[in-house]
Amino acid sequence: MPLAIAFGSASEFSHGDALKAALAEFISMLIFVFAGEGSGMAFNKLTDNASTTPAGLVAAALAHAFALFVAVSVGANISGGHVNPAVTFGALIGGHITLVRSVLYWIAQLLGSVVACLLLKFSTGGLTTSAFSLSSGEGAWNAVVLEIVMTFGLVYTVYATAVDPKKGNIGIVAPIAIGFIVGANILAGGAFDGASMNPAVSFGPAVVSWSWDNHWVYWLGPFVGSAIAAIVYSVFFISPSTHEQLPTAEF
Repeated sequence: MPLAIAFGSASEFSHGDALKAALAEFISMLIFVFAGEGSGMAFNKLTDNASTTPAGLVAAALAHAFALFVAVSVGANISGGHVNPAVTFGALIGGHITLVRSVLYWIAQLLGSVVACLLLKFSTGGLTTSAFSLSSGEGAWNAVVLEIVMTFGLVYTVYATAVDPKKGNIGIVAPIAIGFIVGANILAGGAFDGASMNPAVSFGPAVVSWSWDNHWVYWLGPFVGSAIAAIVYSVFFISPSTHEQLPTAEF
């Protein structure tokens, strides 16, 4: 099927439904980052900032999987439950959301992550909200490829379970499937680059801790992986007869 990016109109910036959807993205992102980043801060406190252990990696994977399941679920009927600028970008590439609404979502998602990290820093008495970083021996371009592959899996799952018009009853399990793939990818990639798959999740801690080393990796990789997944799924699995333009982004 041909891909069709919808630009939308400037009036969407003040449209009630679009603003409500952006607010839903802000809240969902706040919930997700507060639990995900917070679990890492709690682990560091309990272990006196010791090196990450296998148990810590499992705890991070579970916290992110559970929190994302909830964050997607609570936002699904309002905004589509993107909770990730890369997912929004994938929806834009496939013609399921307008560019104008995408910008609203991106602003809301980034603000949600920053506010979550500020709340964590305040409520924990000033503990550090650690920014994503590369492990020893992991080069920047190695991490870019890792983020591309992991985000491809995430956005492909979003398309298969939430976007595809043929999804049928499988749409019911979309939030848990999305949470599961993120948790699994954290187990696979967390030891190498933190396994972000989500530019907003990386952005909040970077702002609050003001640490920007290799931050570009966590934008380039997820956006490229998302675009590839959107194009592959749209071209090969969504037929022209079943495709619908969905500028409201309600999957």
